[in-house]
Amino acid sequence: MSAPRLSFEFFPPQSLEASFRLWDTVRTLSPLAPEFVSVTYGAGGTTRDLTHDAVKTIHNHYGLNVAAHLTCVEATKAETMEICDRYAEAGVTEIVALRGDPPKGAGAFTPHPDGFADSCELISALADTGKFKIRVGAYPDPHPEAASDTADIDWLKRKIDAGATSAITQFFFEADTFFRFRDRCAAAGIDAQIIPGILPVENWKGVKKFADRCGAHVPQWVIEAFEKAERDDRHDLLAVSLCSELCTDLLEGGVEDLHFYTLNKPHLTREVAHALGVVPQATLRDVA
Repeated sequence: MSAPRLSFEFFPPQSLEASFRLWDTVRTLSPLAPEFVSVTYGAGGTTRDLTHDAVKTIHNHYGLNVAAHLTCVEATKAETMEICDRYAEAGVTEIVALRGDPPKGAGAFTPHPDGFADSCELISALADTGKFKIRVGAYPDPHPEAASDTADIDWLKRKIDAGATSAITQFFFEADTFFRFRDRCAAAGIDAQIIPGILPVENWKGVKKFADRCGAHVPQWVIEAFEKAERDDRHDLLAVSLCSELCTDLLEGGVEDLHFYTLNKPHLTREVAHALGVVPQATLRDVA
């Protein structure tokens, strides 16, 4: 089993302390030579400028291939495409195109009157520019807003048909969850790359709340394992062990790429990468 290709998700800082944490995360993980890194957009587009600044800095100063998140929320079509132009001018060639979450307290997603109605419209407009490789989100467990058992597959098919070439999944806890989803995608005629999203558990209580919000199924054995690990003060040891085992199962099942949700905390991700045989790559600058 060869070492996988890795990619990492970061989020833009909103304070000085958070800024230090982001750059420490980038410095820690960039030697692992990721295929790309992504930078998220806050709910309701609240970090639009911060995302752009972080994307530009990571691209220019660390030489990484950055996929910038872009959403449909709280912006006109013209405003959204202006952001794309700014990314292209900064040398960015990849976009993670998402519908996006509504602002806090706003309830369900409501399109801007002059904005894109959904992610498929956004993807189509991006594809028409010919400037970007377009990645999208995918949901191995049912999205909370899914109208049927097939809705998530149907939406992914529409996004691929609109011009996306790769999908990154929401996190999950068991490899079979991904394999079942991959099989259903293949049966639906989806032949685009599907990269499993991996979440090393830094904070079990926080991850469980997030899983409940986004519809990610948490097996009872995982709950019991983390509750016991917290009592025994072995949380991080369990987190690395379970995440490494999950990734190994995926690789043995034919997966070649893994996308890590780092939450701007690099150490568990680095430990898992090392366990999978991914080691830091020295650059000429490092050894000069």
